[in-house]
Amino acid sequence: SDDGSMTMMTPSPLEQEDEEMLVPHQELSTADAAQPMEVVAQTEPTNTAESQAPEDPQTSRFTWTIENFTRVSGKKHYSDVFVVGGFKWRVLIFPKGNNVDHLSMYLDVADSGNLPYGWSRYAQFSLAIVNQIHQKYTARKDTQHQFNARESDWGFTSFMPLSELYDPSRGYLVNDTVVVEAEVAVRKMIDYWTYDSKKETGYVGLKNQGATCYMNSLLQTLYHIPYFRKAVYHMPTTENDMPSGSIPLALQSLFYKLQYSDNSVATKELTKSFGWDTYDSFMQHDVQELNRVLCEKLEDKMKGTVVEGTIEQLFEGHHINYIECINVDYKSNRKESFYDLQLDVKGCRDVYASFDKYVEVERLEGDNKYQAEQHGLQDARKGVLFLDFPPVLQLQLKRFEYDYMRDTMVKINDRYEFPLQLDLDKDDGKYLTPDADRSIRNLYTLHSVLVHSGGVHGGHYYAFIRPTLSDQWYKFDDERVTKEDTKKALEEQYGGEEELPQVNPGFNNTPFKFTKYSNAYMLVYIRESDKEKIMCNVDEKDIAEHLRIRLKKEQEEKEHKKKEKAEAHLYTIIKVARDEDLKEQIGKNIYFDLVDHEKVRNFRIQKQLPFNSFKEEVAKEYGIPVQSQRFWLWAKRQNHTYRPNRPLAPHEEAQSVGQLREVSNKAHNAELKLFLEVELGLDLRPIRPPEKSKEDILLFFKLYNPEKEELRFVGRLFVKALGKPSDILTKLNEMAGFSPNEEIELYEEIKFEPNVMCEHIDKKLSFRSSQLEDGDIISFQKPSIPGGDTQVRYKDVPSFLEYVHNRQVVHFRCLEKPKEEEFCLELSKLHTYDDVVERVARQLGLDDPSKVRLTSHNCYSQQPKPQPIRYRGVEHLLDMLVHYNQTSDILYYEVLDIPLPELQCLKTLKVAFHHATKDEVVIHSIRLSKNSTISDVITDLKTKVELSNPDTELRLLEVFYHKIY
Repeated sequence: SDDGSMTMMTPSPLEQEDEEMLVPHQELSTADAAQPMEVVAQTEPTNTAESQAPEDPQTSRFTWTIENFTRVSGKKHYSDVFVVGGFKWRVLIFPKGNNVDHLSMYLDVADSGNLPYGWSRYAQFSLAIVNQIHQKYTARKDTQHQFNARESDWGFTSFMPLSELYDPSRGYLVNDTVVVEAEVAVRKMIDYWTYDSKKETGYVGLKNQGATCYMNSLLQTLYHIPYFRKAVYHMPTTENDMPSGSIPLALQSLFYKLQYSDNSVATKELTKSFGWDTYDSFMQHDVQELNRVLCEKLEDKMKGTVVEGTIEQLFEGHHINYIECINVDYKSNRKESFYDLQLDVKGCRDVYASFDKYVEVERLEGDNKYQAEQHGLQDARKGVLFLDFPPVLQLQLKRFEYDYMRDTMVKINDRYEFPLQLDLDKDDGKYLTPDADRSIRNLYTLHSVLVHSGGVHGGHYYAFIRPTLSDQWYKFDDERVTKEDTKKALEEQYGGEEELPQVNPGFNNTPFKFTKYSNAYMLVYIRESDKEKIMCNVDEKDIAEHLRIRLKKEQEEKEHKKKEKAEAHLYTIIKVARDEDLKEQIGKNIYFDLVDHEKVRNFRIQKQLPFNSFKEEVAKEYGIPVQSQRFWLWAKRQNHTYRPNRPLAPHEEAQSVGQLREVSNKAHNAELKLFLEVELGLDLRPIRPPEKSKEDILLFFKLYNPEKEELRFVGRLFVKALGKPSDILTKLNEMAGFSPNEEIELYEEIKFEPNVMCEHIDKKLSFRSSQLEDGDIISFQKPSIPGGDTQVRYKDVPSFLEYVHNRQVVHFRCLEKPKEEEFCLELSKLHTYDDVVERVARQLGLDDPSKVRLTSHNCYSQQPKPQPIRYRGVEHLLDMLVHYNQTSDILYYEVLDIPLPELQCLKTLKVAFHHATKDEVVIHSIRLSKNSTISDVITDLKTKVELSNPDTELRLLEVFYHKIY
């Protein structure tokens, strides 16, 4: 794809480090680069007459010629100051790299030291190192940034490899001179955030969800073909489908929201539904492939429904590939269908020139004669003519192509014109076959222009569309929709060069021609004669009932959430944990501490209410009289445990809920967590809680059963600080259901992060001497009898807690079928690499664990990582499961035919063998040692394939990202 390694940033970290992290230069390491954003290319300069409009940014280009470049001393080097948009800027470079082997280059706010507190300014800018031999190889990168005191410069730590910069043959360093160009557009940001697309234009945009490149433009274009939208609405879906699993439903839902929502719409469900939910999917394809994937999948789902055939009716045309002999009467025709046409930009001045090239006749003569069945080799003419064009004509302009000399993709920014009206019958139908139906008038009007702005890596995509084919154009730029005039949509997207108005006449007095980096890469035309049919009306009745209900409900939930969010500052969420929650959770969901607050009852209470009215609500909910309720505040202890800390004082209970929140040191948090203590009388009815003095300590008790390996909560007690555990043993036995004088062992659970600490309690020492305090936890058990009948795995509380802390259930999937779980194993995070493969081998009935190869899971893409784990390449199971800051519980396995250590010394190639005379293609896997050559590959291949003759020459071609090199 044209986007080899964009500086587009997905919300999640990529698998491989992206080559161009954007960072403020102070963060000298490249590893912790600021999360970059999708790059937006520079804004075209505007002529001064228009500069008055608030929309138009003030733009300027600054050229900095650095002589004696290799003699520049010092790590960093600043340019002179230049002014854009009333602000002072300068360029900062690190000629030898900012701790990287690349040139580092940033745009810097020159007077950041003297600006008033809280200043900030927004700019879109590009930085370039000019290629002084070939202008078109100039290295340029662009981005945007909100500059402020913390980030007063922004740019590219890895701008270009030093090896390229300092190589005189490359053209960047000529006569020891380097030329830097900065183009800066300063935008007033005020309108940007408050702008309401729906209000200003009647349309809404699509959210930029990172790395979806050209998708938003394509979706807006398809949505604005009403006939297409109507067909999508009429596809049968049911209320039981899930949008992320059904393309028709995801598209219906997206279109519905574009039609009825007031804000920009998200695309996540849709990308999930056709499986392009990773950054790579968009990198490896181009817009044409995305268009085809969508259309093919829809076409398939429309079969057998009322809308069957819609895609063909709209987009399908046909051409005839012909070859006709010149000297004998022989002609060969092949009819082919197309949904879009790829047109050459290079060497063509406009769309008509591309069509001329498309139907150009090629002469087959000399060495290149044509083999005409019974006539032998003949001189012939070969070409393409069109049989019919579709109502909606999609033209892909070849703006990106492979440059063999430089072995890289380049973008062609040449000027290329396209008309508002396109007449494909011109010159007496020269594009049509003799038997084409001439009664159809192939006169087309332009509906949309998809634009890419920026260089081959990265850049920004948007679209100009005329939703009703009136004179009013709209620009759909992700979330933002604006009204534009025809000139913006047409002439300004032709590409080519443009003269820059003189902004700072002192700098460089020759008028500056510069290449326009923003230009069209796809056009959509609609045939005049089909206009009425295609630009039809689409309203509520075209949308299935279940879809309307579903989307209205979604909309209402969203409104509700929004309202809650807007009013959140007026409310406090109070989370109340009770003994019942502890019983419910301990030993099932949790083993350490006392409760998971996410799973307890929430009360949403207005902050200005007195705490006592909250108690009345609790009384209603649980039937516990207000005077029997005592609430405790929780506290996070220094060892990261979370325990009840102290009861609320009467004067605190007299306050409002909002004031109380402050007591819990959670000023920034809208939640208040409480423990509700209720004491029961002999009749098991709630009574008034007993007075609590300094001498009373509230302890919580858990019981461990070694035979069953189970831990459960059995209750809580107040004990006297000077009392001893021996005083309460009878009480504990009663709580456990043991006989009153059963022998028991006591342990205190102290902490569990990062490791477990659980200590034996001496029953003869006072609670105070054992340092026990409110909120502490004691776990007890019957002592384990050495050499008893039953085999016990974890004989005491500390060993059981240690086991629970490290155990990890891992779900294993076969790498061939990465979506289906095969089996799961309970392992320990401390298991070594060998332990893990040994357990997997045992599960699979394999006798050699070294033939098991494992691959980690990428939590963001929900797919296996591209690289498997090397033999003993990680220490412990935990290292296999951690991905950035997340831990997964999924591993993928393969069973190899040779041990992994051996395989790692070999290189495996997949070779697709195309037979000379048969049509079949067979894929062979070839393994050779890493120092083999291409001829070794060919020798090995010859033993595996059937050759048309023994001396056949084989040729290998490398395929990379769907292209052959």
